[in-house]
Amino acid sequence: MKKIDKEEGIILALVERFERFRLPRLMDIKGKVDQGGKLDETDIEYLEKVMDDAAQNKHLYDDYPEWQKFYTGTVSLYEQITEKALQNEQH
Repeated sequence: MKKIDKEEGIILALVERFERFRLPRLMDIKGKVDQGGKLDETDIEYLEKVMDDAAQNKHLYDDYPEWQKFYTGTVSLYEQITEKALQNEQH
C-alpha cells in the first residue's frame, strides 16, 4: 500500500470536498446559465470563492502531475460558466 504524504492527503480532502459540495452547486449554476439565466450576487460570490480556493491551492496540484487534469477541469468549468453568463448578460 502506497503511503500518502501530507500534501497528497490535502489534495484528496480538497477533491472530496469539491466533488461532494462544490461540483453540484457549480453544475446548478452551469445549468442556470446554459438555459439563458443570469448570475445573481450569490452565484457570483460562490464562483469567486471557488476560484480563490483553486488559486490558493494551485501549488499543491503543480507538485502532483496526476492531479493537473482535475485542476484544469475545475478552471475550465469556471470559464464555461462565466463565458456563458457574459453572453447572457449581453443579450
